[in-house]
Amino acid sequence: MSDPVTALAGMRGDGYVTVAEAPPVGMITLRCRGDVSAALAALDLPVPARRRIETGAGGGIAWMSPDEWLILLPRARVAGALATLGTALDGVPHLAADVSDARAVLWLEGDRVREVLAKACPVDIAVMEPGEVRRTRAAQIAVAFWMIDDRTAEVICFRSVAHYALDLFVTLARPGSEVGLFD
Repeated sequence: MSDPVTALAGMRGDGYVTVAEAPPVGMITLRCRGDVSAALAALDLPVPARRRIETGAGGGIAWMSPDEWLILLPRARVAGALATLGTALDGVPHLAADVSDARAVLWLEGDRVREVLAKACPVDIAVMEPGEVRRTRAAQIAVAFWMIDDRTAEVICFRSVAHYALDLFVTLARPGSEVGLFD
């Protein structure tokens, strides 16, 4: 298997918050109204609580809606994980799709990461805890994001708008544009 080509070829911008494209990651969207706990256990993943991302031996899994989860794992494991899900959910209506090439991932890092996100997203970021997931908009585009810790956020968007997302967050993190929102 050849190395995947990322949406932004590793681009980054350094301001009062660093904005960088994350390395390639495998992503599976799982939609199912039934019980997915056994299927996720087969992947060594926990079932995340509402609006949470959890990690396990098998990678990470984010709650996206009451019947949708986003599974994050090494790209080399996607095909096997899809087969495992298909077997574990046999007879249960579901959709499991590889969306690795349809999404882009950005990392935002710095002491004022919440301020940069707050400039673009209509979310009360002041009360977000690490591991809490939000699906929202960043200016004109759909995103999902979570705080990894108090200085780092991971943002997922459609690949087609990845450059816009990078430019947006780099612009919002430009030195001199600080607003002191959380000082």
